[in-house]
Amino acid sequence: MQIETTSLLDVLIITPPRFGDHRGFFCESWNVAALEAAGVHLPVFVQDNHSLSREIGTVRGLHYQRPPHAQGKLVRCGRGAIFDVAVDVRKGSPTYGQSFGLELSYENGKQLWVPAGFLHGFMTLQADSEIIYKCTDHYAPECDGAVKWDSCGVAWPIDTVTPVISDKDAAAQPLSAFETPFEFEG
Repeated sequence: MQIETTSLLDVLIITPPRFGDHRGFFCESWNVAALEAAGVHLPVFVQDNHSLSREIGTVRGLHYQRPPHAQGKLVRCGRGAIFDVAVDVRKGSPTYGQSFGLELSYENGKQLWVPAGFLHGFMTLQADSEIIYKCTDHYAPECDGAVKWDSCGVAWPIDTVTPVISDKDAAAQPLSAFETPFEFEG
């Protein structure tokens, strides 16, 4: 299991090994013992989500779930490719308001650990991209929220298409108006 730190405290890139031959490959996409042996101790996951985005340039996010149902997410791309983004919104964090983005694809097998206290979103880089992610808390609609995808200074990789976004994401507040419910505990 390859573990890499990022420019944001607590956000990690996790790349499980793939074992391939003429038939394809095999990969343990989640193995708590391997992570703990590498010194990474993640919270318990209680829900898995799977989404499909049909068009290139689809943007989902930037989403969060506030306490008491804040969610950490371990995100991977099962088919296609996405540009996955985390934005630190923990009050008092030295990286508050900063973002980190990474291409996750079927090809590279990378996963991004996005802890609670971060906004999360992605842009599809290929048509029919499938996103699979583990969550540390169940979906709670009363705690669900969004910050406008283009208000955080993220360097989105595709600027030649009009992003495909939901009505909810189009109506989201900008980061400048967001009152964070998250505290930095580092």
